[in-house]
Parts: sequence; C-alpha cells; structure tokens
Amino acid sequence: MGLLEPDGRGRRPFRRNGVGLRRDNEDTVQASDAPVIVIHSLTHAVAALRAALEAGRPIILASPPGAGIYAGPGWFREVLFAARAAAPAAQFTAVLDCGDNAGVAMAAVRAGLEAVVFTGRADVAARLADIAGQSGASLLRERPAPSLDLAAAFFASPDALRRSCLAVFDAE
Repeated sequence: MGLLEPDGRGRRPFRRNGVGLRRDNEDTVQASDAPVIVIHSLTHAVAALRAALEAGRPIILASPPGAGIYAGPGWFREVLFAARAAAPAAQFTAVLDCGDNAGVAMAAVRAGLEAVVFTGRADVAARLADIAGQSGASLLRERPAPSLDLAAAFFASPDALRRSCLAVFDAE
C-alpha cells in the first residue's frame, strides 16, 4: 500500500442482494431456505461458493463456533473477500460466530460483516442489535443449523470439497 493508495478499509465484500435473513421474532433470525455450510479456510469458502454457483442457488457461509474470538473478524472478512473474488457471481450471506464476547461482535460489525452471532446476555444483545442494525448488519442470538460442516474435510482437495457441498444441494 503506497501513500496515496486506498487501504481497503470500509469495503463491504458482500452483496446485499444475496441470501436474506428473516426475523421470526425479537430474538431469532432465521436463514431463508439456503443451506448453511460451516467453513474453516479459504479453500472451504471457495469450494462452497463454486458449488452454489454450479447449483444456481444461494448459500450461507458460517464460521465455526466462536471463530470470531479465536480467529477474529478481520480474518473472516478477508477469507470472504478472497472467496468472493474467486466466485464473483455466487450469492451468499456470511455469519460470524462471536460467542458471548460483545467486543468481538462489535469488531465484526465495524469490520463490515453482514451477520453476527452473539450468545451473551440479553440486555447486551439488545444494544448490539441496535448498533448492528444502524450499520446494516444482523445480530443473531443463535447459530443457524448447519447443513454441512467441512471440519472433517480440512485437507480435502478443492474438487472433493465442491462435490461435498453439491451433495447438500442435491439432498434438499
């Protein structure tokens, strides 16, 4: 990054016209008919997006439980940004699990992530939901149920990962 080059802050790697989240009640936001795939690496994210593109369906990419705490919102944002570059036409929503850490949830909202899971106290969640809403993000009180977790396939080839993700679409 040179002196007059943009640093990339504030970029939003998500298309808002991707997968929507609908609010069932005050505390629960559910994903709309899209499979949820838990990703653990850039290779996982790219394979899932390519499978979604091949199937012609939207997808939800979810972090592992508590990933916001140990990997950080910046890591997740950059994985999503690079995956978007590899499959620019894929429609997706990404969800970062921040556990019960309000500071990490705030950092995720500031990083421009679209949806954040926060499982902490209800009064803190209400304040975070207000802040997230003002930023155009969604705060979820529980993780969406995964259709596929790619943890066991961490070292699988990209083609094997893509086939695993396609199987999720075939099963639905």
